[in-house]
Amino acid sequence: MTAMPTRRALLRGAGSGLVLLGLAARARAQILVATPRQTEGPFYPVSIPADADNDLVKVTSRPDQAKGTVTFLSGRVLDLAGRPVRGATVEIWQCDHQGRYLHPNDRGPRDEAFQGFGRARTAEDGAYRFRTIRPVPYTGRTPHIHFAVLAPGRPRLVTQMYVDGEKQNERDFLYRSLGAAERRALTVTLAPHGGTEAGALAGTFDLVLAG
Repeated sequence: MTAMPTRRALLRGAGSGLVLLGLAARARAQILVATPRQTEGPFYPVSIPADADNDLVKVTSRPDQAKGTVTFLSGRVLDLAGRPVRGATVEIWQCDHQGRYLHPNDRGPRDEAFQGFGRARTAEDGAYRFRTIRPVPYTGRTPHIHFAVLAPGRPRLVTQMYVDGEKQNERDFLYRSLGAAERRALTVTLAPHGGTEAGALAGTFDLVLAG
């Protein structure tokens, strides 16, 4: 007859299982890799605009809003162990719907209702949010958004976010330079937002800091 396990044996087994689960969780937390770095590019603002909040679609004092497809971007800033980095400053900058940056060297008419640059500060859980427009291509580049993260005691991270499914990705010299894992880390799926703004998109882009 097979002996029934005692209550103590069951508890020992359960305890071992919890230990293994804890080890597995820690192992998963340690497999994060730092977000790949990419060039800042030539169009980081020469001077930060007066309105530099996390809503790039609406510029203070203007009655209109930016042209383009409204896109909500959110994510978390994490360290290599998967812990949230709170109080970090996340910056984004991108061209308007015509491919023009907020920069004196990018000459030509631009959408003055588009902020072009924004900042957000991460919350306790490392989360940040932006309301912007879907990035568009311009000569030589696939749609992308520039990101920078500044966190106390860590080197500044500069990278770029790409849009999944863009045909221009494979022709973009910076995107082509990425390995498969790096592409996955920097490529975001944009899907219908489902909120109150008709036609708006949303995507999630987590950023992992080294150091």
